[in-house]
Amino acid sequence: MNWRSEHIWIELIRGSRKTSNFCWACILFLGSLGFLVVGTSSYLGRNLISVFPYQQIVFFPQGIVMSFYGMAGLFISSYLWCTMSLNIGSGYDRFDRKEGIVCIFRWGFPGKNRRIFLRFFMRDIQSIRIEIKEGLYPRRVLYMEIRGQGSIPLTRTDENLTARQIEQKAAELAYFLRVPMEVF
Repeated sequence: MNWRSEHIWIELIRGSRKTSNFCWACILFLGSLGFLVVGTSSYLGRNLISVFPYQQIVFFPQGIVMSFYGMAGLFISSYLWCTMSLNIGSGYDRFDRKEGIVCIFRWGFPGKNRRIFLRFFMRDIQSIRIEIKEGLYPRRVLYMEIRGQGSIPLTRTDENLTARQIEQKAAELAYFLRVPMEVF
């Protein structure tokens, strides 16, 4: 949900709470749990899961490898669940023409720098830049060029916006901020 008026433009940024992350976390958790149960059943010499009899899987080397993959998958799955529960990457972009201030806020990982808050004057904005790379893995990113600070990305690299959508968004933002637009 975005909000725009004559003087203020607020754009909410979606973080890691996406359907695809949820699906991958579930699939990874269930698959790694299956690997861990099969590896453990081969170690104990008992059927913990009836689909694979423990006699078919020898603990050394198959059981060890399956247990390792199961534990690794559980760690990766727990990482995904943590990033989704903390909603890493979410935040907002606030452009205020009346006060001449731009605020960019994102949630990061827990710690000293959990809150990422950038604030600068609109007069320091040099341009809005679009970077488009086509090919097997197309990448379309919108940047804001700031004097003395370089470029700040305004869109995520995995947003999958079409070239037309990113150009329209960049043109609207450049018009709102009254700065030029560059395409690379």
